[in-house]
Amino acid sequence: MAKLIRHFVDGRYGQVHLRIAQPKHPTKRPLVCLHMFPQSGRGFETLIPLLTKDRVVIAPDFPGYGESDGPDRQITAEDYAACIWEVVDDLALAGDSDTIDLFGIHAGAKLAVEATHQQPARVENLILCSAALLTDEEIEAYWQSLDKIPLDENGRRFREFWRMQSKYAGSSVQLEMVATAFSEMLRGGENYHWGHAAIFDYNKRFASRLSELSHPILLLNPGDDLYEMTPRTLPFIKNGKMLDRRDWEPGFLQVNANELARDIGDFLTAPETVEDII
Repeated sequence: MAKLIRHFVDGRYGQVHLRIAQPKHPTKRPLVCLHMFPQSGRGFETLIPLLTKDRVVIAPDFPGYGESDGPDRQITAEDYAACIWEVVDDLALAGDSDTIDLFGIHAGAKLAVEATHQQPARVENLILCSAALLTDEEIEAYWQSLDKIPLDENGRRFREFWRMQSKYAGSSVQLEMVATAFSEMLRGGENYHWGHAAIFDYNKRFASRLSELSHPILLLNPGDDLYEMTPRTLPFIKNGKMLDRRDWEPGFLQVNANELARDIGDFLTAPETVEDII
């Protein structure tokens, strides 16, 4: 098992922080893990070591989240996705193979699709987790809680952050895990809502971008708040299937890390069997 270390590279908005685990002799393509908003690559710390027997695995913090420098203006989903390639190029991550695999969760899944749209020849396989196609009404409902909450002396923003994290915590999630996710939300600072704004704006382009891809795709559907919406994405996938994991509650990145690593490993080992996945 490769040791997980932390690293910085230069990007268009400043330094990008990432977590990386590198086996001595990797034999498989690197895997890049993309987080949801307003979180960071910290959410993959339990999962990454389970995937590093024979591949390099990294989890960057998107600009403005975790420990990465942020932009001075609202940016688009296309901008966030372009930053993925800056990290890959800075690390010379693809090496001789010149291709990578992508794993994204929630917003990270949509940014994985956009990154593949931008440089399709450099991506081999995609694992999209909770990649939901939302209606305008659903976006409006989410935005009511995710839009910027002003700071005040009563601490409303912090109470709402804690409420959100507690609400979406599964029955197996420990209080310490809720506290960790809460602390990552705070790292977004005064612009913590920019990531969701970009992803909600990208929602209508997402289906079109996805339908253009011929890459093998595994659509993972855990039992989180997007469970009912994620299957809407399936008709836009040309070469892939959905794997239902309804028994995985929110917090599955930690609680079900071993099972998730198995699903990811099985798919990346034999993506040509994607048609057989049910």
